[in-house]
Amino acid sequence: MTHGTATDIPDESWIDRLAPVGARPFLRLARLDRPIGTWLLLIPCWWSIALATPGLPEVELLVLFVIGAVVMRGAGCTVNDIVDRDFDARVARTATRPIASGQITVPQAAMFLGLELLLGLAVLVQFNPFTVALGISSLALVALYPFMKRITYWPQLFLGFTFNWGALVGWAAVRGDLALPAILLYAAGVFWTLGYDTIYAHQDKEHDALIGIKSTALKLGTETRPWLIGFYAAAVLLMAAAGQFAGLNWPYFAVLAAGALHLAWQVNTLDIGDPRNCLAKFKSNRNFGLIVLAGIVGGQIIA
Repeated sequence: MTHGTATDIPDESWIDRLAPVGARPFLRLARLDRPIGTWLLLIPCWWSIALATPGLPEVELLVLFVIGAVVMRGAGCTVNDIVDRDFDARVARTATRPIASGQITVPQAAMFLGLELLLGLAVLVQFNPFTVALGISSLALVALYPFMKRITYWPQLFLGFTFNWGALVGWAAVRGDLALPAILLYAAGVFWTLGYDTIYAHQDKEHDALIGIKSTALKLGTETRPWLIGFYAAAVLLMAAAGQFAGLNWPYFAVLAAGALHLAWQVNTLDIGDPRNCLAKFKSNRNFGLIVLAGIVGGQIIA
């Protein structure tokens, strides 16, 4: 049973209160009124920086990745909204997005995207050459992801590949290379994203089915819960392996166990027929990510 339609677009945010009128549609296009996506993009970066750094990670590095996550999440949303403008206009939850509603034209959005990419490049060139090349290579995933929902029931897998690229970039920014702990952490993030974005996709499954958009929510349907258990279990096991190969001490594994309990709570209390419940569970993944981050830092300090 569906309990109404949820929206992650707030009725009033800081944009409405503080931003100039002309800038508001562009700030909404970059999702600056909805920080959860930025958190979910940023957290794998922070995980990886902490995993690569003995002791405490450098604050300057953490801040640079905050800026990069804000800008590149905005760029990804801009690409997505340009590609999906016709679909968005036909779904209640997304019909008020700036491009779908006509507040921003496609040429204006393209110019805004160019600005976002330039800002992202300005952040990226602060790092070593290997990291710059690795960061630029993620643009292929950013460009491909919006088309995946047209051709596969597993667009959430491609979102996982895209959204967790920072798990590689963060390690490279510290070490100047890639190593097994970073690769394991990236794989863990992919499974984590498969879980939380499947939950998110259940908000739109009825609209998606009508207009021909594919998702894991539609593919898995009433079997979603056991699949979520599998996705989240794989994520936790891979995170444990990443910590083991990185030489983290016991606090990491203790805190990771607490994070696993949080994921178990998500699965146990999820109601796939209630969009508001799905949105709340999706947003709670920020808490899971911060729990794991605390564990990594704790494991490094004790080590």
